[in-house]
Amino acid sequence: MLNPAKFFQMKMLWDKFTANHPKFPKFLQAAMGASIGEGTVIEVKITKPNGDSIASNIRLTQEDMELFREIKNFSQLD
Repeated sequence: MLNPAKFFQMKMLWDKFTANHPKFPKFLQAAMGASIGEGTVIEVKITKPNGDSIASNIRLTQEDMELFREIKNFSQLD
């Protein structure tokens, strides 16, 4: 069950994050609209201020696509 107060808090934090980093939501929108499908590789890299970095990637399966459809549907509720 979704806690409405927690959802509101997360929405406020997300709004502040997107105000601080306006290019990131645009990137996510472009990525979600870019025909992501089975076999797509998603890679994430984190670089610390000292230059150390860590990266990982996943290749999407058909089962993963249901999660992406739900995320896309949820993000369209705004």
